[in-house]
Amino acid sequence: MKRLNGAVIVMIALFISECQSNPTAIFPVPNPSPTLPTPTLPNSTPTSPSLSATLPLPPADEASQRITVPPGFAIRIFAQKLNAPRFMAFGPDGALYVALIGAGQIARLPDRNNDGIADEIEIVARNLGQPHNLEWHDGWWYVAERDRIERFNATFASRELVTNDIPCCGGHSTRTVHFGPDGKMYVSAGSSSNNNPETDPRRAAILRFNLDGTIPSDNPFASDADARKRAVWASGLRNTVDFLWTKDGQLWASMMGVDTISDDTPPEVIVTKIERGKNYGWPYCYNPTLGANLPPSQKLLVRDTRVPLPPGFDCSMATPALFTDLAHSAPLAMSFVSGKNFPAATQNDLFVAYHGSWNTNIVQNYRDCKVERIVIENGLPVRSETFATGWRNPNAKCMDAWGRPAGVVFGPDGALYISDDLNGRVYRVVYTSK
Repeated sequence: MKRLNGAVIVMIALFISECQSNPTAIFPVPNPSPTLPTPTLPNSTPTSPSLSATLPLPPADEASQRITVPPGFAIRIFAQKLNAPRFMAFGPDGALYVALIGAGQIARLPDRNNDGIADEIEIVARNLGQPHNLEWHDGWWYVAERDRIERFNATFASRELVTNDIPCCGGHSTRTVHFGPDGKMYVSAGSSSNNNPETDPRRAAILRFNLDGTIPSDNPFASDADARKRAVWASGLRNTVDFLWTKDGQLWASMMGVDTISDDTPPEVIVTKIERGKNYGWPYCYNPTLGANLPPSQKLLVRDTRVPLPPGFDCSMATPALFTDLAHSAPLAMSFVSGKNFPAATQNDLFVAYHGSWNTNIVQNYRDCKVERIVIENGLPVRSETFATGWRNPNAKCMDAWGRPAGVVFGPDGALYISDDLNGRVYRVVYTSK
């Protein structure tokens, strides 16, 4: 029997974890290692590359030949031969860090000469349990694993547990951690199934903690008799893989819709406004309509008749989305434009990685694995347009594609960095026309 490549095995597991109900644990949770390698850091924090009219652009490569971006933009491979790279963040040293979910590692990708290509892959943390994202906050690296949040110092030489009040395993096993303008730590945890009501209230939810992992006294369920519910900030979120805050402090999130209704139902939630104690419908209700700025009659969620409503709840009590897109798009990372490289017309916009469907029977380009630009006007999402595409052949599903976008982040140079967890790469997109 032909032996499968390790990255392929990891991606098969991720297809199941993110897009399909599966109660089986996929990745083992290794014990924390007391000794970690110390990366080679510069003697002082380097200055960011000059935000000039043009950024360094390496020679044409496979990415530039296969992936289409709008006129005036260019895409190149920044790093490759990574084990299922997911979400990324820039550190205080100016380097790009990425969670390698398949390897249980964090990698540092420095570009010391600012030529637009990573100099090397430095593994700075090992023996992690399915690390999905990391974020630098208040002098620490916080890393989201499938059953805990850990934090590391700047060089990853010290390590400590922040909280293990995180639901583990089953379907939708990735976790994402971010920090709000209120100074609190927020963690998303997806559902354990496709459309079965949860027994653990921490699933299909966004959780909120103090920085030391304790429960904030102003959480909506801080005094609940069920200790597991005390961390819950918002619920009814089937699989919110990423979330962020707007300039005016609103918490926005995406959510993957339920499977097995149809190829077109329900639309994916690309943007919904998350508020304290609110419910967003899953598994009882879903957003029925595509688009944004809908009239009130079209905003109301509708029943998933396969799931009986619990006592005292109906779909009018669920919060509708701000912006939806075609079913089975599988939204992952999301990032607002930052820096001075991208043109002024995009400066308020949101970029979202669409991982693409593994199970829809529709394989035309509009059901694609791609990066989508969500246009923001007057503080609200109003429409979207494809920004980067070409990771798959027109008649192939995304699970059979050449690559699948997973992470998106803007760097201090103003370029857009895109991780590809199927092809093991990070790409860099720059605007070259001024």
